[in-house]
Amino acid sequence: MGNYGSLHEKEGRHVLVFERKYPFIPENVFRFITDPDYFTQWYPFATGDMDLTVGGQIKFNDGEGSIYEAVITELNPPYSFCFREVDDLLEIRIHEAAQGCTLTFSHTFDDRAMAKYIAAGWHRCLDVLGQLIHSRTIEWEDNALELRKYYKKSICED
Repeated sequence: MGNYGSLHEKEGRHVLVFERKYPFIPENVFRFITDPDYFTQWYPFATGDMDLTVGGQIKFNDGEGSIYEAVITELNPPYSFCFREVDDLLEIRIHEAAQGCTLTFSHTFDDRAMAKYIAAGWHRCLDVLGQLIHSRTIEWEDNALELRKYYKKSICED
C-alpha cells in the first residue's frame, strides 16, 4: 500500500484515510502538525492564525482574498488534532508504535467526484509534512497529475 490513501464509506459520507509511519515519538511529530510555523508549510491556505483550543479557530486564505475558518473539534496532545472545515472533517491521530509512531490522517467529505483531487492533494501535503518531520528541505514534487490518475483508478473505479 505504501503511502497511498484509501477511500471508505462512513454514515453516507466518504472518508479518505492516509497512514504514515515515523521513527519518532508522538510529541516530536505532533509539533509539526500544530505549530503554526510548520502547519503553514504543509497545509494549503493556512494563514498561521490558530487558536489551539477545542472550539478555537484556524484561519485560512483561499488564495483569492477570502478568509475562512475551521473550528477545532478535538485536541489531545500529542495524540489527536481534529477540526471541521466548513462541512468537512479533518482528523489527525498519532499512535505509538514499536519504532516510533503512526500518523493517521482522515478527511471526511460528501462529493465523491472530488475524491481523486482531494486524495492527490493530501498525498502531496503529507509528503511535505514528512519532509518537515525528517528535517529535510521542503520540495513540492510536481506529481499532482500522476497521483490523480492513480487515485482515479484505485479509489474511483470500484
